[in-house]
Amino acid sequence: MNIKFSLENKVALITGGASGIGKAIATTFAEKGAFVNIIDTDLNNGKKTVDEIKKKGFEATIHKCDVSNLNEVENIVQKINKKTQINILVNNAGIAHVGNIENCNEDELDKLYNINVKGVYNCTKACIQSMKKNHDGVILNIGSIASSVGIYDRFAYSMSKGAVLSMTYSIAKDYLNYNIRCNCISTARVHNPFVDGFIKKK
Repeated sequence: MNIKFSLENKVALITGGASGIGKAIATTFAEKGAFVNIIDTDLNNGKKTVDEIKKKGFEATIHKCDVSNLNEVENIVQKINKKTQINILVNNAGIAHVGNIENCNEDELDKLYNINVKGVYNCTKACIQSMKKNHDGVILNIGSIASSVGIYDRFAYSMSKGAVLSMTYSIAKDYLNYNIRCNCISTARVHNPFVDGFIKKK
């Protein structure tokens, strides 16, 4: 059976969409008809991704934003919602860390938490009220197999992705009656320039 998948007339907000998994999601969503809003700290690669999408005849834009900063996130979301309505939020932005609890210092733990966990909280909190008001919304959190099983020598990363999975369950239950779906996609390792470059440094 050939089922047509369409996102026509949908507006998507994708965090960390300048490269890697986020770029693949942004490109696919745009090709399926969604207007894609990318938020990322990497403005240069973000612009390249948007240009690639537009050259294919689809719609996208880039907003420079640090997901760990709630004020920045809220300002971007408010700006978008003044013109349209965000239907889909993809919490993809994240960073990695190689090491166990002994060689993960407090600064590294805080940085990972602020982006991987607080970033999901910030973006969801900024989008949830308008979704609730409109009784319409999809939230996709990009987790990891580390969310549920943990990974050797990835203490902080596994911790952060476990938190993402727990948040997903809670949000899904809290907003089910508002027609808001929240799911977590738990991937295995995806080889991209960020992951491979990070591992090589270690």
